[in-house]
Amino acid sequence: MIDIARVTRALAERHVRPDLRQRDALAALTALLGTARPAFDGVYCYGRPGRGKSLVVDAAFAVAECEKRRVHFHEFLRDVHRQLVREPACDDRLAAVANRWLHGVALLCFDEFHVHDIADAFLIGRFLDIALARGVRLVLTSNYAPQQLLPDPEFHERFEPTIAVILQRFAVVHFDGATDYRMGGEAAQLPRWIAPPDEARELLPLRYAELEGRPASNPSTVTIAGRALPAQSAGARVLWADFDDLCVAHRSHLDYLALAERWPCLIVGDLHVERLQRPDTLQRFLWLIDICYDRQRTLLIASDMPLIPALDALRDWRDLSRTISRLAEMGSRDYERRTLVRPS
Repeated sequence: MIDIARVTRALAERHVRPDLRQRDALAALTALLGTARPAFDGVYCYGRPGRGKSLVVDAAFAVAECEKRRVHFHEFLRDVHRQLVREPACDDRLAAVANRWLHGVALLCFDEFHVHDIADAFLIGRFLDIALARGVRLVLTSNYAPQQLLPDPEFHERFEPTIAVILQRFAVVHFDGATDYRMGGEAAQLPRWIAPPDEARELLPLRYAELEGRPASNPSTVTIAGRALPAQSAGARVLWADFDDLCVAHRSHLDYLALAERWPCLIVGDLHVERLQRPDTLQRFLWLIDICYDRQRTLLIASDMPLIPALDALRDWRDLSRTISRLAEMGSRDYERRTLVRPS
């Protein structure tokens, strides 16, 4: 089901020469996806941001010859919750939704697997049990060791049975290499993180026109996930909206998924970095970055102070190191080559 030489070539194209843990993961993935059933039913790859977890898994996933599905955890939760709402009353709606969702899937990859909420913990625990019972081969990437999932001490004990399943039935690989593959790349030709405001006022209309192929239109209102969003300009390729409307306003990851599905390019204007000190605003910002990164969207952000140094000062916040690592890659020439959408 998998050609390890093709995986190695795919990594080489991303300038990655597998280190020890990446080789361990490749060996586990090769065993999982081979013709003989291995001693485990899944592979759980975890470690600090930028250590190559998604690179290795995506490369293996691309060449796996089976019915397969890769999904970001935010997207999975959205889809399952939507289907649960629509599911007719029955003895076990979650089982009905999960079995339909998994129909025909031999390999399922969850990217950025995490559990912070007890309701999500119950859902994902049942879902994993059902997937394993169906014989689906599972691959999870996470910044968290299995024992660190659902860290809230009030609820952690209730998730321990699922943690035990992961430890017993998955090959667990800790990506502990020293290299962050997202850092240190050549800067993108089109600068992504723009400060101070005087520079942003001059550059954003130019960047919009370059990406969209025509000048910005007048401010308007668009609808995403069934809710209104004020926009400085909304075109076929580019949405330009202010940070307060995107992340200070009460929105969820569902809004950002809908946004990323509709526009390949997003310009975020007028970010005042002190707003990021509010936990709810910062969490929305992290969701926005995660989803744009996962969907390989072109992202520009204009802020009143340099963005990454401002985020560095807030590193104690959960998952922020992952966001900083992703922003570093999203500002690179390599990411630009993979994602930049130019007008036809």
